[in-house]
Amino acid sequence: MQGFAAFRLLWLGQALALVGREMTWFALTLYAYQQTGLATTLALLGFFHFLPLILLSPLAGALVDRYPRKWAMLAADLGSGLATGLLLLAFLLGQLQVWQLYLVSALTGALGSLHWPALSAALSAMLEKKDYARASGMMSLAESLAGVGAPVLAAALLKPLGLGGIFALDLLGAGTAILTLLLLPIPNPKAPLRPRSSLLEEALFGFRFILAKPPLLGLQLMFFGMNFLATLAVTVLPAMVLAKTGLSEAALALVRSASGLGGVAGGLFLSLWGGPRKRVHGVFLGMALSSLALALMGVVEGPRAWAVLAFLESFFIPLLNGSNQAIWQSKVPLEVQGKVFAARRVIAWFANPLAMLLSGPLADRVFAPRYGQGEGIALMLLIFGGLGVVWGLSGYLFPKVREAETLLPDAKPD
Repeated sequence: MQGFAAFRLLWLGQALALVGREMTWFALTLYAYQQTGLATTLALLGFFHFLPLILLSPLAGALVDRYPRKWAMLAADLGSGLATGLLLLAFLLGQLQVWQLYLVSALTGALGSLHWPALSAALSAMLEKKDYARASGMMSLAESLAGVGAPVLAAALLKPLGLGGIFALDLLGAGTAILTLLLLPIPNPKAPLRPRSSLLEEALFGFRFILAKPPLLGLQLMFFGMNFLATLAVTVLPAMVLAKTGLSEAALALVRSASGLGGVAGGLFLSLWGGPRKRVHGVFLGMALSSLALALMGVVEGPRAWAVLAFLESFFIPLLNGSNQAIWQSKVPLEVQGKVFAARRVIAWFANPLAMLLSGPLADRVFAPRYGQGEGIALMLLIFGGLGVVWGLSGYLFPKVREAETLLPDAKPD
């Protein structure tokens, strides 16, 4: 089996694994908050996942270019299955504790840094160029379906199956992904005959490239600030929903699913429209509009109102990410995009673990004692979402960022 037929089988395994992982993440979020009642617990879950994911991304990208992509994907899926298996064993023995969730979160983050570039490179090797767009659409569909359906499915199955049942379903998905990988041939392109740089040199190349181009650096610093402000609010959003609804699984699932659906709708809208001719308008306005929806979530009350705004907040994210991606794809030479994009992700995403470390203590020690757990977090959403609106629009004040598309020439093909 080769070509697109092989991809469909690979897609099925990866889609089932993704749904299983999202179900487990939803269940662990609920379990962790039930155990401690602290927003800090949820923030630390995200922190321990994101930190290794970000720090290891440049090294993972270099490794994927050196070694067979199939084995990198197998290692990531096997490791993820092992982590879930350890959680299931601890749960069955009655020994599951919050610190174990942090450990598993860090492990899955580290594995995720390897899995994504390996999968992306494997698809390029498996498929003809005419099938790239279809495959990309199917992978986005899998992510969207997991984002929309996994929270609802997990909420529906938690009571009849329990936490152990969710872990078992996750293991089933991981096992399917591993089986499909073992069955499928995944080509590994031969590297060009040239002196091989050290892994460290390859990992640092992307940072040097970005630092040499101030407009691109400015764009990523905009994303750093945006991610910092948004993460301060989004990290503790589940705690607000649970605190205001008496730990309602259905309410949290509704908000999470609406957010996933918003991302689907925003992606479809952008694909039909194509985005603004001047891409930076999509970046700045996307930041401002998504932040405005986040700020308003701190004002309204009730799961339905939160769900509507969660939908809108996610709806505008494809606009800002897609516009930014189009700028980078046109300005960075194709032959170095892997290394440069890995460095770009580190710069933008490094804000996430920093904000996660701050958001939990801010909620539990600053806002909650004065306003109550739910109302305190709502105020955080209003403040940091409002600052996000200001930050997004401030991009128009910096000429090197505002005129990035004209200041930098388009990259020439290799």
